[in-house]
Amino acid sequence: MLGRSSILAHLNPPQQAAVTYGEGPLLILAGPGSGKTRALTHRAAYLIKEKQVPPENILLLTFTNKAADEMKIRLQKLLVPSVNSVNSVNSASLPFAGTFHSFCARVLRRYGQAIGIPPGFTIYDTSDQKEAIKQTLRKLNFSEKKLAPTAVLKTISQAKNEMITATEYPQYARGPWQRDVAEIYLAYEKMLRQYQALDFDDLLLKTVQLFRSHPEVLANYQNQFQYILIDEYQDTNQAQYLLTRQLVGKWRNLCAVGDASQAIYGFRGANYRNLLTLQQDFVDLKTINLEQNYRSTQTILSAANAMIKKNASHPVLNLWTQNGAGDPVALYEARSEIDEADFIVNTVATQTLRQPSFSPADFAILYRTNAQSRTLEEAFLHAGLPYRLVGGTRFYDRKEIKDCLAYLKYWTNPQDKVAFKRIEQIGKRRAEKFLKFKEKQAPSLSTLKLLDKILQTTAYLELFDSQSETDLAKLENIKELRSVATQHPDLTNFLENVALVEQENGVDQVNQADQVNQGVTLMTAHAAKGTEFPIVFVVGLEEGLFPHSRSLLEKDKIEEERRLFYVAMTRAKSRLFLSYARRRLYFGQRTSNPLSRFVNDIPTDLLEFINESLLE
Repeated sequence: MLGRSSILAHLNPPQQAAVTYGEGPLLILAGPGSGKTRALTHRAAYLIKEKQVPPENILLLTFTNKAADEMKIRLQKLLVPSVNSVNSVNSASLPFAGTFHSFCARVLRRYGQAIGIPPGFTIYDTSDQKEAIKQTLRKLNFSEKKLAPTAVLKTISQAKNEMITATEYPQYARGPWQRDVAEIYLAYEKMLRQYQALDFDDLLLKTVQLFRSHPEVLANYQNQFQYILIDEYQDTNQAQYLLTRQLVGKWRNLCAVGDASQAIYGFRGANYRNLLTLQQDFVDLKTINLEQNYRSTQTILSAANAMIKKNASHPVLNLWTQNGAGDPVALYEARSEIDEADFIVNTVATQTLRQPSFSPADFAILYRTNAQSRTLEEAFLHAGLPYRLVGGTRFYDRKEIKDCLAYLKYWTNPQDKVAFKRIEQIGKRRAEKFLKFKEKQAPSLSTLKLLDKILQTTAYLELFDSQSETDLAKLENIKELRSVATQHPDLTNFLENVALVEQENGVDQVNQADQVNQGVTLMTAHAAKGTEFPIVFVVGLEEGLFPHSRSLLEKDKIEEERRLFYVAMTRAKSRLFLSYARRRLYFGQRTSNPLSRFVNDIPTDLLEFINESLLE
């Protein structure tokens, strides 16, 4: 059996204070790299070992299965150190650790019949939901062009996250579009009931409703869970906030861990203000700050601190470390996006040569939009350096890019039956419009003009919903294909270049199949949350790109962009490189945007300005 000293060993004083805190509500404001998961799991272990709280009386909630599994592994090591696998541990010896959704699914399987939900209900994923919405639109004789299923689904999801039911939504609907959605919402809910299905948002909404309408069911869970520990509290939405309030209603032993400065999922309905509301909900709330960072150098932290302090709507922690000052934050001004990519490739190659302890897997390149990966991918392929794309598909493998290429391939070679089959799959009417256009159009157009005319003639872009973050990313990818078209005005040369890159991609995938984790990591800043790397590049730091152009006119969105940059910066352990381009071919246009305001907020004494002469 572990003693108190071993549970508290290797914890700093604020972590120890959080772990040993007694009764009542506790907020742990934990900066990046400050050991928040360690504090959370050690607190659970402390309650079990020192306070003799039965594991079944503790509930740990988080947002991803990966995070929940990590909690279980850490708890297992603390509570049953002699066992090598969580699967080998008796589940009774561990508290429940899972996502909000998995917890709610358990509740509804057990008690959902009280509100008309059968125990064997099906859980619809995103594709199931989209198909159900399409069926609803057809049943109501609505056009998918007028009411894009993705946009309708997003609106319904937002309503459910705000605890607005299908019967309540009509009173909130404003304008014809929302009134149409209100009608669809009602029919969609009726269909889900008919199919005995719930979507992911229902899991939260229905559980809150169950607890409201059947207090005896809520009382069972309130009695059982004397201590509730929640990770990433800044990412909770309204339904999760209400669920938390319900569960802690009796014992009030809530331990919420979060950091408003890392709240980057507002577009998903997350509301970092739930952190601030805790002080109003619990007048006796105890707040403990975890500001000692174990990941980065002090220079990286000082740069991140100075930048994030410009946000005024939430508390900001002052990160510090005992790791030492480290190197300055490097800032590179590139001539173009190609020069920027070459600089990164050369730096990776040079660093790995000079320091054998470094491998490509120690490097990460973070960018604001998925479309930016294209130039970087090509640079790594040409240099023969391994890379892995996280959270996305390689540029030329993305469906929308393959669709556009099919039109262009068939244009230059009408015998390409593979391309034509794909064109037909895009849509028969679009295929007919494309063929009529091909018959009439002179073959002298540049690649860019031809691509634009094909997209216009076939109305291909109408397949995407401008209200959907996912579809906006796809539209950005198509715009980035215009950049390639600009560089290769001759269609034959364009297609040859694409084929060569695709071939290099294929060879690279074969050569690196057994080294998938050994390459340089490429990912968006959003995807980087929860990761860390010895050396990090944050690229494309220009106004309109990072911060993104869609955020420039709203203070709340600019602050979220600033938090996103903060998350990106604090992924770096030993070295941080920032880069921007004087001129960038982006979305098919050559632009010259000023340096990102976020970089201007970093004190110059923390920066090392790299120019071309230093690279020679």
